[in-house]
Amino acid sequence: MSAADLVEQPETGITPGVEKGGFRDVLAPDHARRGKPPLHFVDMSHAERITSVQALGLPKFRVQQLANHYFNHLSTDSRTYSDFPAAKREEAAQQFFPNLITEVTRQVADNGTTIKTLWELFDGSRIESVLMRYTKRTTLCISSQVGCGMGCPFCATGQLGLTRNMSTGEILEQVRAAAVMMRDGQVAGGPGRLSNVVFMGMGEPMGNYKSVLAAVRQMSELPPAGFGISARSITISTVGVVPGIRKLTQEGLPVRLAVSLHAPSDKLRDELVPMNRRFNTTQVLDAAHDYYLSSKRRVSIEYALMRGINDQAEHAQLLAKRLNHYGDNWVHVNPIPLNPIEGSRWTASKPEDEQQFLEILHRAGITATLRDTRGSDIDGACGQLAAKMTKQA
Repeated sequence: MSAADLVEQPETGITPGVEKGGFRDVLAPDHARRGKPPLHFVDMSHAERITSVQALGLPKFRVQQLANHYFNHLSTDSRTYSDFPAAKREEAAQQFFPNLITEVTRQVADNGTTIKTLWELFDGSRIESVLMRYTKRTTLCISSQVGCGMGCPFCATGQLGLTRNMSTGEILEQVRAAAVMMRDGQVAGGPGRLSNVVFMGMGEPMGNYKSVLAAVRQMSELPPAGFGISARSITISTVGVVPGIRKLTQEGLPVRLAVSLHAPSDKLRDELVPMNRRFNTTQVLDAAHDYYLSSKRRVSIEYALMRGINDQAEHAQLLAKRLNHYGDNWVHVNPIPLNPIEGSRWTASKPEDEQQFLEILHRAGITATLRDTRGSDIDGACGQLAAKMTKQA
């Protein structure tokens, strides 16, 4: 590969694969690097924070104050920093809390309990997050990449291609914004607390492993080192990037792993999830089962039901057989009614087929719950809103 080729390639954690049949990222037309986002407080190590504070002529204990304002008070507005030198407040905010995400528009659904936000990043890129309030929890679905390079044909984000990875700061700013929305009662039901985070928005989290893990660690640390969201309430989803799953297994973090399987056989999954040509179903399920053995946390198997494609009895029976091969209650299957892309041949299953699929899994002793589809009356599928806005631009 030439030096010019290296410059053109986006930063990604996906292994190119073998010369024949290997999977490669599907790149967006504007995938070339646009420069890195401004450095944010959460992108820095503790030592880097101290160095930056001292460069402003301030003692190192000011780092703790900045962390307290960000993680505990959820504030980047230096005008509220009453414990910070007035003459240095604005300069410190510019140094540590550059504006990384700006709200473009939001859509509200489910009587105000679901809010989908379209964000613009420093380079004009756009990503989405979805905040969903339930009876006993509030979950935020966040993005980890601009677009996605996995190329799954039924996925709106997959049609965008991969533009670039997001920084830890860009990832965590989605979390802070949602925590503020809950605290300030902007979601139906009054003031509350953000309790769960799922990496199921735009992008393949394992393709941006370093930034995602840095974000997870800071989400789960107690204030003022993080947002205090339990690691057990954080889910990292992947289409089956086996090296990423293996690496996560070694981290020792009690996060939940979710695998977007979508098909029980390699022949079908090759069509639905191109990454399967790089890491097949056996490799993916082996790695996921090893994660279960290490973490003692059941793995979520995500399975988007598509009419006449992967939703028939034989598909459910083969899925049950593949999962039960491992011999223990190690998974929770989430069949998901497909939120179809406009004009796509991939459509949602019939209700009777969804029910039959569930019943077959239950009879096989597999825990399975039909996913509650939030935001069905808006651009609910991840990437739909961003894709729509991109076309309009």
